[in-house]
Amino acid sequence: MNLHEFSSQLYTTHISTLIRETDGLVATTQSLHILAIAVLVGSVLVSDLRLAGVLATDESPQTVVRRHLPWLWGAVVVLLLTGSVLVVGEPNRVLSNPLFWTKLALIAFALVLTLLFRRPLLRSQFRLEDAAWAAWAKPLAWVSMLAWVAVISCGRWIAYAI
Repeated sequence: MNLHEFSSQLYTTHISTLIRETDGLVATTQSLHILAIAVLVGSVLVSDLRLAGVLATDESPQTVVRRHLPWLWGAVVVLLLTGSVLVVGEPNRVLSNPLFWTKLALIAFALVLTLLFRRPLLRSQFRLEDAAWAAWAKPLAWVSMLAWVAVISCGRWIAYAI
């Protein structure tokens, strides 16, 4: 079964029809998705700007990351749930769109970068200054921010691409 056949079959399912035909469900889901994007971007920006040495330099990177990482992961969960509802509701429009697949690849990249880059900071004995990759902290923070901006841009343009 190819992707087109899969999305066509998914479109005809009861759950897909229910999502499309329930008044206000798509709008509410989109609103929650956008709010979760705001939370994610806020936590990423504060954490990454701290790691880049631009913001909250009076606090340790560990303190800033520990404060904002739970918000980031909570937002990711909400985004995955709401995004899944939106995909199931309109699978033909989304699954055949190359921007959707680009967005998913960028999300995977950004999440792996987030895990690898921030997880060591959660250990109490870890000191960024002593880490072998300390010189990479600033460039990786900027890469992380760019990746999330690209994710948001792809998501926004999904509605306009054929």
